[in-house]
Amino acid sequence: MIMRYINNIFFGKVLLLVLLASPAFSFAQSPGTKSLADSIHSINEVEVFGKRPLATVQKLSGAELQSLSTTSIADALKYFAGVQIKDYGGLGGLKTINVRSLGAQHVGVYIDGIRITNAQNGTVDLGKFSLSTLESVSLYNANKLDNCQSASEYASGATVYMQTRRPRNDSLTVMGRIASFHTYLGKANLQFCRNGWSGFLDAEVLRSRGDYPFRYKSEYEDTVGTRRNSDIRYMRVEGALFKEGFASHIYFYDSERGCPGGIVRRLSDKYVNVGREWDRDMFVQASYQKEFASRHRFKVNTKYSNEYLRYCTDYPENQNTAKVNNHYRQNDAYSSLSYSYMPLDWLSLNTGYDARMSWLSADLKNFCAVRRLDQKAVVAVSANYKDLQFSASILYQHYRDHTRLKVGAADPLKRITPSISIGYTLHGLTLRGWYKKIFRAPTLNDLYYTQVGNRNLKPEYTKQLNIGVEYHYNAKQWNASLQADIYQNRIENRIVCLPLKGTYTWSMMNYGETFCRGLNATGSVNYALKDWKFSLLTSLTWQRDLNRTDPTSEDTYNKPICYSPTISYGITGIVAWKTLSLTVSDLHVGERMWAYADPRDVLEPYNNVDMKLSYTWQKFGFTLEVNDLLDVQYEHIPRYPMPGRNYKLTLTFVI
Repeated sequence: MIMRYINNIFFGKVLLLVLLASPAFSFAQSPGTKSLADSIHSINEVEVFGKRPLATVQKLSGAELQSLSTTSIADALKYFAGVQIKDYGGLGGLKTINVRSLGAQHVGVYIDGIRITNAQNGTVDLGKFSLSTLESVSLYNANKLDNCQSASEYASGATVYMQTRRPRNDSLTVMGRIASFHTYLGKANLQFCRNGWSGFLDAEVLRSRGDYPFRYKSEYEDTVGTRRNSDIRYMRVEGALFKEGFASHIYFYDSERGCPGGIVRRLSDKYVNVGREWDRDMFVQASYQKEFASRHRFKVNTKYSNEYLRYCTDYPENQNTAKVNNHYRQNDAYSSLSYSYMPLDWLSLNTGYDARMSWLSADLKNFCAVRRLDQKAVVAVSANYKDLQFSASILYQHYRDHTRLKVGAADPLKRITPSISIGYTLHGLTLRGWYKKIFRAPTLNDLYYTQVGNRNLKPEYTKQLNIGVEYHYNAKQWNASLQADIYQNRIENRIVCLPLKGTYTWSMMNYGETFCRGLNATGSVNYALKDWKFSLLTSLTWQRDLNRTDPTSEDTYNKPICYSPTISYGITGIVAWKTLSLTVSDLHVGERMWAYADPRDVLEPYNNVDMKLSYTWQKFGFTLEVNDLLDVQYEHIPRYPMPGRNYKLTLTFVI
């Protein structure tokens, strides 16, 4: 399938000549051979770019994505430059993404072009989404710049796109996995193609005790034990249906997990800081895109989601936290319409309107159900004239809450924010620059959570400035790419939770300004020789994220933001021979502060080395993974050690 970005007739002719000259399109006739009319020739998917996109994008797809030692979306994103993954320990720990220190609430997560939302707290747990049904995972700084985008796609500081794989043939795949810490997984995937329709049904069940050993060592203590209350069990079922411009997706996830506490000296293998969480998430979505008269295109999106969360710490053995047993229910209905018009071959005009209604109810004392109407509208223009590229957009957002509380709902919020991008391409080298101003509205928890919420919160603004360069080189047997971006981010009116009325009474408020400057760079080299394939993927992040809140505070002003490392990098090597492949990756995260009270309160730097060996023989597949090969029990959060060295053995059978 030939993708977009074929910008003119000449380029199309050149592309056609290249394909006809390739081995897959060699149709020289000889006596006894079949004609083109009664032959079927299959080629792999080819993605062709007439010019490089303006957006700063990192992407993993196809064989590279499947070769990595990954289980969830969070595991894949950690290979990207500028990304920080927060994992609260345990196999069932919450996993969120932070891009260029903007915060998890500023990152939009999309599946097949429709956003996954959570009006309650604004974050998406990436551990709930599997890679098994995906064709690609992409990270865009600022936003993706395509024709006929929905207004929501312009409304984030950074965006993650998960693209579902469209089946090309009928198949049934059964997979079983056994892993460390009493972990067992079973999965089945059914794909079909009929009369232009294609689809899949994917089901997965996992159960794990999560009882991994750990050693916590500091200047004052040396604790050895086994992680408790770190178990998880979940069931995930997904289905999709496609035909030409129509795409639909249904998703169901049900889980129960332990929420382990921090390490307690000398008691960590006996004391159980009991907390349990139950999740039941469901959504169904559909989209339809149509192009007509060669210059007009429209797209319709619709989605409904339902989420249930129960959090309980009301157990007799719980001696460390407040005892609660809370239930939250959230419903969300969304629809959008977007349209693009190309009056000229190099000019595109785009507009879109989105509407989302969210309902949140909970059984907390003095909590009243809240309803939020979120509306967005965008007008955008993009030009791709010769070697010059340009894009600009104006986004309007309006939020209005409804509640029956005596104190009333927060005031309506409406803002207009701009973005602009420009680029120039010459001989495979693209120079680009972009600026984007965007905000995040306070979440329903920020505004209405019992005894904590603040209805007078202002939106949290981000201003991003980026200058970058990108280069691609293609030869007969190898290709290489390199991109580097320097950037500056400023966040104003950060929404934080502070103890304003005493140690046990916290309140949400706008307090804080941060200033971030940094460098992201990625590079890749691919080489093929007969049955051999070699790939090298690299990423580098240098970043200084500083607190600019209070100039009078010597302890915090111009000091690094907690949990933000200055240096991090990743190196991944893939070697494949026929159906045998070996992948080795090394991810390094530098030292980072976690408290201002003592400059020595730092999380140590670490290297996480993973290895994956895969082999396919006829209909059988075999995979062995060794994660954290050097057994470095690093931490994302203090006193929440991650599992050390662990193993996964996977067997696959395809019918």
